[in-house]
Amino acid sequence: VQLVESGGGSAQAGGSLTLSCVVSGYGFKSRSYCMGWFRQAPGKEREGVARITSEGTLWYADSVKGRFTISRDNAKNTLYLQMDSLTPEDTGMYYCAADSACWLLLTRWYLRRGPGTQVTVS
Repeated sequence: VQLVESGGGSAQAGGSLTLSCVVSGYGFKSRSYCMGWFRQAPGKEREGVARITSEGTLWYADSVKGRFTISRDNAKNTLYLQMDSLTPEDTGMYYCAADSACWLLLTRWYLRRGPGTQVTVS
């Protein structure tokens, strides 16, 4: 399975960005996987941002609740992260990952992530 993130860039505080993550791989069907977005800022620990289960249940980190929206297009095997009301604290490298179960995703996402896309908010 290969994941490729895109959509990062620079934004002003209060602005918006939409990240995309295209997943490819023989037999991969995004609707069967737990998928999520993670980030790492310079000097900070990696953290989960949002995830969506195979059933469509959503989870968000407290720091992004009400501002970020995760979604998935199963026909395109693509995961999205709509980021609104951005703050400088949202700056970091954003990664997506997928796994057969959310508990697996949380334990090994860094080994199954894409190369990432940089988000810089000023």
